[in-house]
Amino acid sequence: MVEFDRSRVAVVDHPLVQHKLGILRDKRTGTKQFRDLVRELAHFECYEATRDLPLEDVEIETPISATTAKRIAGRKLAVVPILRAGLGMVDGVLDLVPAARVGHLGMYRDEVTHEPHEYYAKLPRDIAERTCLVVDPMLATGGSAEAALQYLRAHGATDIRFLCIVAAPEGLARVLEADDEVRVYTCSIDEGLNGAAYIVPGLGDAGDRIFGTL
Repeated sequence: MVEFDRSRVAVVDHPLVQHKLGILRDKRTGTKQFRDLVRELAHFECYEATRDLPLEDVEIETPISATTAKRIAGRKLAVVPILRAGLGMVDGVLDLVPAARVGHLGMYRDEVTHEPHEYYAKLPRDIAERTCLVVDPMLATGGSAEAALQYLRAHGATDIRFLCIVAAPEGLARVLEADDEVRVYTCSIDEGLNGAAYIVPGLGDAGDRIFGTL
């Protein structure tokens, strides 16, 4: 059994999440439904990952009377997908936080070594002032996630939260060991990796299933 710091991992296991995840895993699920489910599951994870955002009071007028309401205070958000599969989760986050800025980190995995290689990066200029939600449906070996976190730290990001739909213990251990402060949100911690470094039982190749390139 691979050990990791469970205090920094939140499993979003709401009954609706478990129901949708079961459909997502099914190999018979088509591209459109798969894409829609990834977006919907990103809603749930964004909800949990932003639970501790600070609030401030603001005075407003309802149609009936004046009242004190709440508004998110302080730093704003950035959502950073790891290309390409991470793009499938972006709209799910933006549905809840439409004013969030979007950065992009392009990583591909070497089919032999399973290690990540960066090929594209574009971040908001004020990334250091934003809470960063890094999104990727699958956390397998953790190589791409680790590289993404290192890149964001090098560019000044201090508050980073990693959102995935399924995670392998091996990937969680690698990411949490590499970054002492990152928090991970996932819908499931799966059994582990197979010989090809795919998550078991997993989802298959999330990018191919999202974009219909099987």
